[in-house]
Amino acid sequence: MFKSIRDSLKRTRQSVFGQIVSVLGMGEITDETWEDLEALLIQADVGVPTTLELVDALRARVVRDGLFRADQLVDALKQELRAILVTSQVFQLEEPRLLTVVMIVGVNGSGKTTSIGKLAHHYQQNGKKVMLAAADTFRAAAIDQLQIWGERADVPVIAGQPNGDPGAVAYDGIRASRARGYDFLIIDTAGRLHTKYNLMKELEKVYGVCKKSVHAAPHEVLLVLDAPTGQNALTQAQKFKESVNVTGVVLTKLDSTAKGGMVFAIYRELGLPVRFIGTGEKIQDLATFDPDQFIEGLFAES
Repeated sequence: MFKSIRDSLKRTRQSVFGQIVSVLGMGEITDETWEDLEALLIQADVGVPTTLELVDALRARVVRDGLFRADQLVDALKQELRAILVTSQVFQLEEPRLLTVVMIVGVNGSGKTTSIGKLAHHYQQNGKKVMLAAADTFRAAAIDQLQIWGERADVPVIAGQPNGDPGAVAYDGIRASRARGYDFLIIDTAGRLHTKYNLMKELEKVYGVCKKSVHAAPHEVLLVLDAPTGQNALTQAQKFKESVNVTGVVLTKLDSTAKGGMVFAIYRELGLPVRFIGTGEKIQDLATFDPDQFIEGLFAES
């Protein structure tokens, strides 16, 4: 698993964090060291607030620990980065229950449907009986795409008619899961609606159906974010978080961007844990997020 995370971080490592190691491996700590470090962290999409906090924390460590060589900052930086990736949120999908319900939200084009297929495969491989519900009814292609991924993952898909009630599809998915003895339901939702609809209201409706139909459901609401969009994704995320109580993030397309640093902004600025990372295009290319492996992947030798 470490290899896949490390490989997916290749661009971020080579273009940014490799440069950080080079900068911090040269001589004594100077004002230029701090300026270069700050610029590189922002370039990696760590985000300005998080970058400034990191640099301030490192400056304090220099004074406290008596550091004077730039190369001593590498380990200190790793420790400060690791400290950001802490969450008190328990991952509810791993809890044993009769039926686990997870909602997947995110804008169209973020890799949402692909991520659902990968999640279905992941949990099926881990012994779950998985069913999908196509509650993105406002885009006919979304239903077709989910059915294709259902076939690839070899899991059934509950679908309604295009432009139908997404809440009804979620309800049908819950009812079918119970009737057929399935213990894991993944619900796809709309990422964009026609102008006459309010996206967040529709999502809240699906959320409400889950809550009324299954105890403590939805047990997770996972937000799919497209890593290459960087800081723009955080603005989207805040809106979803406010409407449907997002509990975690699936970060996609990490292998195709140098903006892997946005993981730290997700934790620091959104207060959300990253649950999974998309590490490629194949159905098995999904890694459970591990903070230690992630940080080692950023600094590992290519």
